[in-house]
Amino acid sequence: MTQLASYRLDGRPGVALVDDGTLRPLAGVASMLDVLDWSPNQLIAAASPEVVKMTDVELAAPVPAPARNIYCIGWNYLAHFEEGRHSRPELELPKRPTIFSKAPGSVAGPYDDIPAHPHLTGQLDWEVEVAIVIGTGGTDIAQDTALRHVFGYTVANDVTARNLQAEYGGQWLKGKSLDRTCPMGPVLVTADEVGDPQSLDISCRVNGRTVQSGNTRQMIFPIARVIAELSTGLTLLPGDIVLTGTPEGVGHQRRPPEYLHPGDVLESEVSRIGTLRNAIV
Repeated sequence: MTQLASYRLDGRPGVALVDDGTLRPLAGVASMLDVLDWSPNQLIAAASPEVVKMTDVELAAPVPAPARNIYCIGWNYLAHFEEGRHSRPELELPKRPTIFSKAPGSVAGPYDDIPAHPHLTGQLDWEVEVAIVIGTGGTDIAQDTALRHVFGYTVANDVTARNLQAEYGGQWLKGKSLDRTCPMGPVLVTADEVGDPQSLDISCRVNGRTVQSGNTRQMIFPIARVIAELSTGLTLLPGDIVLTGTPEGVGHQRRPPEYLHPGDVLESEVSRIGTLRNAIV
């Protein structure tokens, strides 16, 4: 399986091929953005024969500093949409994806601590998601060719300050964009290796307890449809990141509501990709 990781070693950024739990750095490559037009064979050919231990580096998000806001899809799993209707019964099943964004500064690494931001919120919530990284940009992309524009897939958690969603006019940007509240990683698996993205198990755990569990086949809008809708009249660029929605089980829809607090450990997992592990501090 072709897996890539972004990392820092002695303060220097790099990108490596992940090989049996070790890293084989790509010669001269400092950013994932530099290899988005490379084929799997090119990646393998550029990998150093010398390996670096995972424990010797700091793993970063696959794209640690996105050039633009992260695109996100809301209410894209039917059961998650239905749980949202408990508090907002007027909601109707959307005919098109609900699209919002997160600021680039929200990105964190796969094992980074997540700040609780206690001066702003006591309602930090979890949302495990499959994220895609665009390899080939485009506008008005057709659904039947949309997956060709995906370079790879990774794991993300759209950690959200629920009170801020309400306090800032009901829009989502502020509550979704607090610094370092969107862990991503631990690897980027190339699209050819993932195959069908609508067959991935997805789950979230808090302190070892499973709070979300689903499969991407339960999406209302499959990933190809998401790309097609998002790119309509809006040019997607190489390196753009899209979070594709979360299954049911978020904290603020529980009765009583449950939120993340300092000392909690958040784990986010997607089959065939990997697991994030982030402490709330």
